[in-house]
Amino acid sequence: MKHFKNICDEERWRAVLDKDRRYDGAFVTGVHSTGIYCRPSCPARPPLRKNVRFYPTSKNAEDAGLRPCKRCSPSTQSAEEACVLAALAAIRERGAMTLGELAALTGYAPTHFQRLFKRTVGLSPAAFAKACREARVREALSAGLSVTEALSKAGYGGAKQFYAQTKGRLGMSASDWSRGGAGREVHWAVLPTSLGQILVAATEKGVCCLAFGEGEEELRARFPKADLVPAGDDFRQLFAQVVAAVEQPGTGSAAIPLDVRGTVFQQRVWEELRRIPCGETRSYGELAAALGNPKASRAVGGANGANNVAVLIPCHRVIAADGTLGGYAYGLEIKAELLRREGGVDPAR
Repeated sequence: MKHFKNICDEERWRAVLDKDRRYDGAFVTGVHSTGIYCRPSCPARPPLRKNVRFYPTSKNAEDAGLRPCKRCSPSTQSAEEACVLAALAAIRERGAMTLGELAALTGYAPTHFQRLFKRTVGLSPAAFAKACREARVREALSAGLSVTEALSKAGYGGAKQFYAQTKGRLGMSASDWSRGGAGREVHWAVLPTSLGQILVAATEKGVCCLAFGEGEEELRARFPKADLVPAGDDFRQLFAQVVAAVEQPGTGSAAIPLDVRGTVFQQRVWEELRRIPCGETRSYGELAAALGNPKASRAVGGANGANNVAVLIPCHRVIAADGTLGGYAYGLEIKAELLRREGGVDPAR
């Protein structure tokens, strides 16, 4: 865990909001309003920031009077998970490693370990190493290094290589990261719909948040360093499109620009969600299979839960394997109605 030894609480909180599995094992999240603690990647809806404290280990959290979350089981660890965590720690510290090196470290055959790692993390070891490399750039920029210094420290040949590899995934440029996101304007409004009030927020690039029943406090938790600005006339047309997409999901939503950021795997899941035709649904397993990894349904669920842009990235189209609705961050009533409006599954099930 050496690479994550000195991370700050702000980075921990961002990992929780992103449900970033790379941080599992680096710390646990204590939610003092409920008395439980979770893994960073827990698929449950994120708590309010004011109720959260971070602890280095499960024991520290339990000493503080918290109990483990039953959903993500932060206090239990299988032999396979222990091996994957050991590999994650080694890659964080040393960078990219060959399958042979990882197999020798964990005691598994290379091909078996490759499957185990990808099933657990949602990425191959090589893709995870690449994501860690990108994270090192962001951390260096947040620590005050110049863009050139940060890229060099992470082993990039130059800015051109970095931008080519990360285009469309970070949601912020390297210069934005060098300021920790501070000064970036997020325009927002709470708007009425037939499904209740929605929080809509957007940058100059596109919509970055769409949530049911939330307000400024929750938005500030999602974007702690951004400048939150009540939306003016410049965003009226865009926000009207968003309301129309909620009232009739699947109609015109593809044309609404988005400004979202997430891990490589999360971005892949979100792209696949947007490929599900209006009126159709997929199970977590089917979505994982479409991504080429049928056993990654748990990782798919985590990415699904990390979606900040409800409806526009249609995570409501993912249902349980038995055909029932499964879960939804904003309640099954809203999920059922969205699907009904699309002509999807019977909301009575």
